[in-house]
Amino acid sequence: MAPYADLSLWHATCGDPLLPRPALDADLDVDVAIVGAGFTGLWTAYYLAAADPGLRIAVLERDIAGFGASGRNGGWASALFPSSRSKLARLRGSDAVAANAQISAMRAGIGEIERVVDEEGISCDFHRGGTVGFIRTKAQLERARLEVDDAHAWGDTDDDLRLLSAREATEIAAASQTLGATYTPHCARIHPAKLVRGLAAAVERHGVTIYEQTAVTSLAPSLVTTAAGRVRAEYVVRATEGYTAGLPGRRRRVAPVYSLVVATEPLPPTTWDEIGLADAPTFNDHRHLIIYGQRTADGRIVFGGRGAPYHFASSVSSGHDRVDDVFADLRTTLVDLFPALRDVRYTHAWGGPLSIPRDWMASVGLDRTTGIGWAGGYVGDGVTTTNLAGRTLADLIRQVPSDLIRLPWVEHRSRRWEPEPLRWL
Repeated sequence: MAPYADLSLWHATCGDPLLPRPALDADLDVDVAIVGAGFTGLWTAYYLAAADPGLRIAVLERDIAGFGASGRNGGWASALFPSSRSKLARLRGSDAVAANAQISAMRAGIGEIERVVDEEGISCDFHRGGTVGFIRTKAQLERARLEVDDAHAWGDTDDDLRLLSAREATEIAAASQTLGATYTPHCARIHPAKLVRGLAAAVERHGVTIYEQTAVTSLAPSLVTTAAGRVRAEYVVRATEGYTAGLPGRRRRVAPVYSLVVATEPLPPTTWDEIGLADAPTFNDHRHLIIYGQRTADGRIVFGGRGAPYHFASSVSSGHDRVDDVFADLRTTLVDLFPALRDVRYTHAWGGPLSIPRDWMASVGLDRTTGIGWAGGYVGDGVTTTNLAGRTLADLIRQVPSDLIRLPWVEHRSRRWEPEPLRWL
């Protein structure tokens, strides 16, 4: 058995033995077959089963539920969407009203996650503390002002996103060289492995069967093939995100790019008194190279960012999960942000792939001709987006004429990435 507790801090502290569920061992007939037991697949199964308990639903997972990005991310349940409202408004058949509806649906998704967590009794350290984005250079200040002005031009107010003075920012946290900050309430901190494992258990309580240790070798209309058997289904949902390139014929669908994370030891109260973050907002700053952090429920800082390379031919491997130079850069960046952490001990470091479409536009859809549904391309903003995707797929499959299926990301098709070596270049 793979040492799944070693995947990340989250897996090590989720309170779940992480024992694999039984694998598929024979051919199977169901109504809906879902490939991938991360957030996308599990949310889809959850809403389908809740709406129609008579549906026969099977989830097929190569490893264990929450093995991938769903269990390893930075723990932000945010309203961030990888494309801007102006880009959403330019999509075919879309406009400014539709673009705002997309963002409103993302914001509502945070509350929907909270509702399910409460209803299903999933203890995942959910806390809505918002996000503070520190401003630490003049270039970042200009960038932040433009971001706030743009949001307000779309109809947002200070209740959605506001610019803080240096004094207001330091009242939240004592980040170094602070010129100010932005603040949005539209984010909650979570423990992602607790959420994904709790969601898997909830899905099973609703009558869905999850087959783990079941690698899918091909996916086709009405048919999913594994080494142990074939699954016939009216609908097949691809929920493979950063692992999509491993499926036949889908290597150029998205580019798997790695994001890496480090975690400190639990910090003493005296250190927290110096740092701040008392209401546990998630945090970043306005640099171009993305960073993200949170104060965990057990008093650590989890801090991640980009910087790991794209690997030739969309390679995905456990060997790519750990890059010592990137981990060192993350630790240096965190100390630069909070000098009080200079002598802190780090207990965990990990990484994993996320998926980037060619146009950086996440999408969800269902091909009625083939019965194949999909969702993904979240570009690292997937915790809340997967919930919206699951609800949308459930409505598409059940042919419910909801507002969700009219959002601009629905049925969007990103063009494929270039063949190698152009993709790598």
